[in-house]
Amino acid sequence: MECMIIGIAGGTGSGKSTFTNRLKQQFADDVAVVYHDNYYRRQDEIPFEERKKVNYDHPDSLETDLLVKHLKMLKNGEAVDCPVYDYSMHNRSHRFVHIEPKKIILVEGILLLADPRVRDLIDIKIFVEADADERILRRIVRDVKERGRDLDNIVSQYLTTVKPMHYMYVEPTKATADIIINSGMNDVAFDIVKSKIQLLLHPQIREQKKQ
Repeated sequence: MECMIIGIAGGTGSGKSTFTNRLKQQFADDVAVVYHDNYYRRQDEIPFEERKKVNYDHPDSLETDLLVKHLKMLKNGEAVDCPVYDYSMHNRSHRFVHIEPKKIILVEGILLLADPRVRDLIDIKIFVEADADERILRRIVRDVKERGRDLDNIVSQYLTTVKPMHYMYVEPTKATADIIINSGMNDVAFDIVKSKIQLLLHPQIREQKKQ
């Protein structure tokens, strides 16, 4: 089965999840989505209060080896069981998400393009960027509403790890992207990617364009 992997990266709160969700809604069961965030390392041996202090914005916090393995399996037509991360516990849960191979695999993550092994597996690399003030405000709203975090913890984490790691590891990966967009709601970029996906899902469209 011909397979295309589309990677969607960008800083926290940049709009990459919005862009990913728009594609998922557009193509429904024709695409599969893999989240790099679910590959944060298991930390059962670390007490909860210490887990809260871990630098989750450094590449070493992620088990990218496993992500690479899973992407290769999906590309080879094999199903995978992706781990599920529990943000409220700052640890990987005991649940898994079963993902069947699809013609289109969407992969999303802040540090997605930081590892050359992942970049080599991605056919279209997209980087979503946004103003830093907008990103931190979106992160605060998300972490309070969806992840049960308190404001002091969010601000402390942002200043000590999120912000410095963004400029050290995330921002530089923009240079490796094929497409850079300024918003998850950028309709022009969305239509371009949508058209590319449609050509793969419906080969007859590609043949008609050749004629």
